[in-house]
Amino acid sequence: MTTAVEKFGARVASYAVGYRVELVSDWAQAVARWGAFEPLTAFQHPQWYASWYRAFASTEGVAPLIAVVSDAATGERAALLPLICHRQGGLRIIEFADVNLTDFNAPLLGPAAPRDHVAAWQFWRDLRTALRQWQGGADLIRFRKMPLKLAGRANPLALLGGVAPSIVNGNLLTIGDDHNAWRYELDRKVRKELGRSWRVFTREPSAAFKFAADTGEALDLLSVTEAQQGDRLLGLGLNYVLDNADCTAFYRDLVREGTDRGYAVMTALTTSDEVVATLLGVRTGSRYIMIRISNAGEKWSTCSPGRLIIDRTIEALHKDGVREFEFSIGNYSYKRRFGPQRTPLVDLGAALSWRGQPLALRDRAVLALRHYPKLSARLKQALGKATPSREED
Repeated sequence: MTTAVEKFGARVASYAVGYRVELVSDWAQAVARWGAFEPLTAFQHPQWYASWYRAFASTEGVAPLIAVVSDAATGERAALLPLICHRQGGLRIIEFADVNLTDFNAPLLGPAAPRDHVAAWQFWRDLRTALRQWQGGADLIRFRKMPLKLAGRANPLALLGGVAPSIVNGNLLTIGDDHNAWRYELDRKVRKELGRSWRVFTREPSAAFKFAADTGEALDLLSVTEAQQGDRLLGLGLNYVLDNADCTAFYRDLVREGTDRGYAVMTALTTSDEVVATLLGVRTGSRYIMIRISNAGEKWSTCSPGRLIIDRTIEALHKDGVREFEFSIGNYSYKRRFGPQRTPLVDLGAALSWRGQPLALRDRAVLALRHYPKLSARLKQALGKATPSREED
């Protein structure tokens, strides 16, 4: 038997067996209901989503929708899903709070989170039912870029039979306690290039690597990041999407609120009169993820500032206890030089209404083809839709 009630601006669906799903439109309210938690990746951090929802909550076509899920019998916390309802034409599509800014999407897991396929199916069933009943219903679920594991725990959504490989993957570098031993394992040519780059850079007497000392300096460096990235991409004739008002507001809020807490980490290569390169990442404990990088362009190309700031940031954070360095999605060749291992991500979708069925069938066919990458490549080639590689020097 299913019951549904409206209470305190949230809609609740509960089951005699399974999970109770409460849908909330405000992130702060959802966190208050959920309570304290430890994020299982640096993206599933309360500050990430607080900044994200503040920036995008009023964006046209985006409605915040956070699912607080608990065990229907015990009331024990199961999962918190940071979602949105995104309008595409006449369809209402449920997605993670992402818009191509959150590299890894996943639920936050509580002690009652599903741990096997049967419980995961019940969880998925009850979540879909609640979403169908939400304010007139939604048409389609699209969950993208989900890790299989979350700090050693199974992602319950990745246990479901309908998942398929994402078109992107993570790039995780794990370093033991001996940084020098890892450095020695790098290709000899890479080690020599990094050493040469540092010598070239430090020919300038005032050249230095540094962490932003405080929030004000971090925000100043972020402004440099925005300008340098914009100049580079526009110079290449590419569309620079991170300069829209919502994206700008998101990153500035993230740095403003996260720097003093040690979550947002801004590093830079500088001289007395110039910022040569910047790197913005987020950190939780011994895990760090790089999210934005920039450099001052051609005049500093002889010291490869992009690779150099990554190398110096890794060394400095390793001394401070970081052991996992995530290079995020995108299989660019500069990442390969540091030796990260590709980690799989998966996608999942489902129709919630008859209007969503055609798109769900199309999505399912695309996802199914990813199990056969050679066949997919041949079909794209036959249709004239072959995509360029994301690798670059």
